[in-house]
Amino acid sequence: MNKDWSEKNKEMQALIGKAATLADGISVLIDLRNDLLTQISYIVYGYPSEAFYQMPFAGAAGYHSKTLAYSMWHIFRIEDIVAHTLIGGDDQVFFAGGWQEKTGSPIITTGNELKGEEIAEFSKALDAKALFEYCKAVKESTDALLQSLSYADLKRKFSEVDKNRVKESRCVSDDSDAVWLIDYWCEKDIRGLIKMPFSRHWIMHIEAMCRIKDKLCSIARKGADPIARCGLSCRHCFLREWCGGCRTAYNTCSDALNSPDRVCPNTSCCAGKGIDGCYECDEMKDCKKGFYAYDDIEAIKAMAMFIRKYGKKELLKTMDRLHEKYEFDKIQEVLGNELCEGLKILESNRG
Repeated sequence: MNKDWSEKNKEMQALIGKAATLADGISVLIDLRNDLLTQISYIVYGYPSEAFYQMPFAGAAGYHSKTLAYSMWHIFRIEDIVAHTLIGGDDQVFFAGGWQEKTGSPIITTGNELKGEEIAEFSKALDAKALFEYCKAVKESTDALLQSLSYADLKRKFSEVDKNRVKESRCVSDDSDAVWLIDYWCEKDIRGLIKMPFSRHWIMHIEAMCRIKDKLCSIARKGADPIARCGLSCRHCFLREWCGGCRTAYNTCSDALNSPDRVCPNTSCCAGKGIDGCYECDEMKDCKKGFYAYDDIEAIKAMAMFIRKYGKKELLKTMDRLHEKYEFDKIQEVLGNELCEGLKILESNRG
């Protein structure tokens, strides 16, 4: 389990165990949920539509055997059902907001009953961005519920009436892989439901999503040029586990995410000029497009200048040497923020 998420989860559980620190515990929980939702947002806004129904670990034992879309659906349908049908006894966000039509979902259940190719086909039917909007709406609703709880509320148990209400909603399939959920939820008090599904369930499935996206990026990078158009070595970028690079559909580079059609200015310019990268452009030294617009990322331009003089393969070898010599995430931590000095550092580390 992610260390930071695990520590926050443990802190939250300890705090909600006492009336005096309940509010602090709920605050920690909401911070954790914010962090986790941010992880999902990076995937939703960074990856192509086909990423959400692919199953790179199909047949494996574990949550990572599913799809990105299924994972999102499963987390938030369960939360919506538990928060509203079970605890609140009111309308689920899903129905109140017309989210079945918006997401394109063929089902209203948690999805536990789906197997193998059924999961992929279900995921293919979903609109990933609309699904994420549903996720956000559920989270916001549950956060409000959590903040309204008193310490006495945490000890509330559930009755047969509560259990029947969930059954009658038809939001949990009668399939043996799903129907057990009703007893599982109803055997807990609200404090138990805060632990599962409102916190730990998120962590487990979002960690699985991270494994899926890592694998999809790894597959996308195979055979792709590891040098970005701007000159950055994607192989050595601190985003390398999240990003397939600007030469693939799995480009989560910040400038791409903030640009129309997820294409950064450097890539657009290179395409317009019919060149492989900025290092082939005569105007590069004074250019202020895309990554070159930031005063603190002259290191990227230094890498492009190095490629112009020595080639891509030499840059990759030099970056390997720098990573052997220094511990760093961002290249400017080693090359600094001045173009000529950065180029000198690269040249001094050639083989």
